[in-house]
Amino acid sequence: MRSTLVSQFGDPRQVIALVDAERRAPQAGEVEVALALAAVNPSDLIPVTGAYSARTTLPFVPGFEGFGTVTRIGAGVTSLKVGDRVIPIGASGLWQEYVLRPAEWCFRLPDDIDPNDAATAYVNPLTALQLVEALRTHFGSLAERRIGVTAAGSAIGGMLMKLLAGEGADITGIVRSRRSADRLALEVPGRVVLGDEGQTPRLRLDAIIDAVGGPFAGDLILRALEPGGAFIQYGALSGVPVPQAAIQARPDIRFSFLWLRTWVHSAGRPAIEAAFARSFEGLRSGLFSSRIAEIYPLSRLDTALAHQADPGRDGKLLLDPRC
Repeated sequence: MRSTLVSQFGDPRQVIALVDAERRAPQAGEVEVALALAAVNPSDLIPVTGAYSARTTLPFVPGFEGFGTVTRIGAGVTSLKVGDRVIPIGASGLWQEYVLRPAEWCFRLPDDIDPNDAATAYVNPLTALQLVEALRTHFGSLAERRIGVTAAGSAIGGMLMKLLAGEGADITGIVRSRRSADRLALEVPGRVVLGDEGQTPRLRLDAIIDAVGGPFAGDLILRALEPGGAFIQYGALSGVPVPQAAIQARPDIRFSFLWLRTWVHSAGRPAIEAAFARSFEGLRSGLFSSRIAEIYPLSRLDTALAHQADPGRDGKLLLDPRC
């Protein structure tokens, strides 16, 4: 079967290989899923660089998000049948034609969910829901709370701004480019401001949801957050950690990091099913729909990865493992 493989850490465009892999039969408790579409996310590529080498075992197949159809069932599986559309989670491995996954880690996909939405129903929607829940746990009500969202021009940034608006929060989206600011102002509620490492916006915020990290996040912590506030990080697009000096200088702030995989492996199936139900509801309403820039055959992975690295890319990329 057509597959990908990472045998060494490095630049994803250089170390992710297209390979012909063995198609194995599902063991007891497993199902085989023929993958229809898989997403390309930063969370897929960061482990390839070696950033999480302490908890990443080589070799591995990338790809955390996508969907497909159950094609074969191992002994003892009664919860799924051949032909069911499912979202397999719990580990990487979706950048290939078929994946084996324990049935308990496959979640049914309603028939009315569009394929593009189905391929993006997991990582961003469930992360956004957990980030808002973390703020709700800290503050109780989010009504009138001043909340900043960095990297607000991303797909998940827009989702967060819409979710927070629904909670009655006073939202500020922070983006790096005027192009993103102009687009976002037309699509989401709240104000939009420009900011990067050379330009920290003048803001007073009760909380920050950050996907950037680095000195920029450190400046926001020092200059923008009110006492008793919260700083929740869920990514580090800058590739640089938040400076410890900034964190240590604000003992009055609650700092936390949300990693979706950690939540998924501790939440239990009923909680994950409930989160997926909210994701599907949001996809139907358009709340969680992502702009898709291009769908590439897996056989053109090199072109897809080059497009992913393009700073002018406008939307998410999907891979079709079938071709």
